[in-house]
Amino acid sequence: MADQDVRTTMGPGPSGIPSLRWDEPPEGPVLVLLDQTRLPAEEVELVCTDVPGLVLAIQTLAVRGAPLLGLAGAYGVALAAARGYDVDEAAALLAGARPTAVNLGYGVRLAAGAYRAAVEKGVSRAEAGAVALAAAKELHRADAEASARMARHGLALLDELLPGGSHRILTHCNTGRLVSGGEGTAFAVALAAHRAGRLRRLWVDETRPLLQGARLTAYEAAGSGMAYSLLSDNAAGSLFAAGEVDAVLIGADRIAADGSVANKVGSYPLAVLAKYHHVPFVVVAPVTTLDLETPDGASIEVEQRPGQEVTEFTAPQVPGGGWGSGSGQPVAPLGTQAYNPAFDVTPPELVTAIVTEEGVLSPVTGGGLRELCARSRQVTIS
Repeated sequence: MADQDVRTTMGPGPSGIPSLRWDEPPEGPVLVLLDQTRLPAEEVELVCTDVPGLVLAIQTLAVRGAPLLGLAGAYGVALAAARGYDVDEAAALLAGARPTAVNLGYGVRLAAGAYRAAVEKGVSRAEAGAVALAAAKELHRADAEASARMARHGLALLDELLPGGSHRILTHCNTGRLVSGGEGTAFAVALAAHRAGRLRRLWVDETRPLLQGARLTAYEAAGSGMAYSLLSDNAAGSLFAAGEVDAVLIGADRIAADGSVANKVGSYPLAVLAKYHHVPFVVVAPVTTLDLETPDGASIEVEQRPGQEVTEFTAPQVPGGGWGSGSGQPVAPLGTQAYNPAFDVTPPELVTAIVTEEGVLSPVTGGGLRELCARSRQVTIS
């Protein structure tokens, strides 16, 4: 049975509490998550004491975002080991929690591999669990470092593509500290531009149906003092037509070997708009998001979310529920069938550049992606 508990509730407003942290109270190790389904109305920490509880948190989007899911997967393996559960079974549960986000499986394999290697050396299971935890903590550190490096590379690219330094950036979904051990991916680049005095406006898509842009990116932008404006997803076209967008920055949940990019649904239409209006479309993601074993975009498994996320509207103020909990006010007739893919796939010919911690790839080609992985200091996806 999934075991979760709410430890801390705070008032609205960015408090700086981490999105994910390992804690060791007297009753045993736990993984503590900032429940993203309750933002921005309230900041609630969700305490996971077992892997089923963490899997539920992943599936309900209490914890989300590609890099952070990698960390959750790695810490989940360490949690299973520390609590005396079957590590292989836990790893399988975690890796299958969300199929599109490649980082989740990466983090699971990294920590589980460290655990198995330690066991094979003859150490105790407790000692092997400590090894798994060390692997998770190292991945956490590396992700924070990768975030900082992506921000530097991305800002340099923007300055190259957009001389003059007054950038109007459109972003989709949420890619800041809520998805990362550091300051994020695409949002980290926009934040770097803001700190350098080169961000004129951050345009924030609502990101329907769960409004990650409205609830999370606006929350982060406000907390950072950025100049930002929120728009409904279907207003983006008129914004491009008015000449108000200088660049599009998005993250990624999986990048196939040919450079196809799976990201939050709604990203592909932005890429088409950007191409038509001659606006750079830039993907920012760590090397761990590159999946050389998936040959092309058609091979990416796209997660299908529950239809209630579209047919019902659930606010975090609803007792016992957050956004997408499927217990809200119906907004469609009873029995309405919903099409609700969590992601769409953008082909490489629509991507101006991919920014990673190892540098910028432009044009986007399969050979270039392989070179990025080869020179990465991290273990590549296998």
